[in-house]
Amino acid sequence: MVAGAVPRAIAGNSESAVSWAAIFAGALAAAVLSLLLFMLGIGLGLSSVSVWSGRGADGEAIGWGAVAWLVFTQLASAGVGGYIAGRLRTKWQGVHTDEVYFRDTAHGFLSWALATMLMVAVAGSLAGAAITGTAKAAGAVVSGAAQVVGGAASGATGVIGGAASAALTGAAGVTAGKANESGSDLNYWINSLLRQGGPTEQQKQDMKDGAQNVAQKARSAADDASEMSTVFVHSLQAGSLSNDDRQYLGRLVAQRTDMSQEESEKKVQATYDQVKQQIDKAKQTAQEAEVKAKEAAEQARKATAYSLMWMFVVLLIGAFVGSLSATFGGRQRDA
Repeated sequence: MVAGAVPRAIAGNSESAVSWAAIFAGALAAAVLSLLLFMLGIGLGLSSVSVWSGRGADGEAIGWGAVAWLVFTQLASAGVGGYIAGRLRTKWQGVHTDEVYFRDTAHGFLSWALATMLMVAVAGSLAGAAITGTAKAAGAVVSGAAQVVGGAASGATGVIGGAASAALTGAAGVTAGKANESGSDLNYWINSLLRQGGPTEQQKQDMKDGAQNVAQKARSAADDASEMSTVFVHSLQAGSLSNDDRQYLGRLVAQRTDMSQEESEKKVQATYDQVKQQIDKAKQTAQEAEVKAKEAAEQARKATAYSLMWMFVVLLIGAFVGSLSATFGGRQRDA
């Protein structure tokens, strides 16, 4: 009789300790349930937010809601998957109770791990598609609004664009030829200095007298504008318009207009102040944009860190619940 009991024990111990069919069944059930709850969570989350300011839930409420939903998803899916894995595994004969408990726990853990891998693959592609669609829709709206605003503001920004770009990027290489181009924005300010209502009295007298040597000696207005552009760019880089430059530019303006030297210098200084004010405003706008970008990056960093830490906690909860549920299923299987 003892000799006949040995083969039975050996046969019982030779059975596989892992029921892969039960593990795959539990993992499939857990993955499908997780996918359903995940899709429901995305729908609830998108329905609670809005692209319009002042509407929908705030970011903190959405974050805590997402954490709570992830915990619920892990509890439900891991619990169902672990229970199925424990309930469907084969019955081990001649195995100690502690060993059965360990094997059931391992079945629940393996089922949870496999389901998690499946969900990472499926949910990643699903979330990517959803985010891409939402980003495209939001991008289309923002692009349309930007075109409208840009069209309205292009006239104002075009005037100062060249001067601001030259001062911000270090316009040491700006030449006189660039300042004289038809599309030069700085040339607008220079030409405004040379505007006049008509020829000066001296020019009228010269024309009457037929003094052609005056026209031969005098430089063209384009040459004056080119040199004034160079002086303006240098002064903008230096931060101020020196007295010598102001007097020199005043003489050039006085030669081309009917204004006196003093009036020309005042106009030169006023034009320089306007250009510098616009450039300072552009610098301030750029600094504010940089600060906002850094703040957004900091918020994104914190959100990512907190999300990963909470995801770690949620997955640990899922692993524990899956393993515990498998022991319940296994007990009912052996009962």
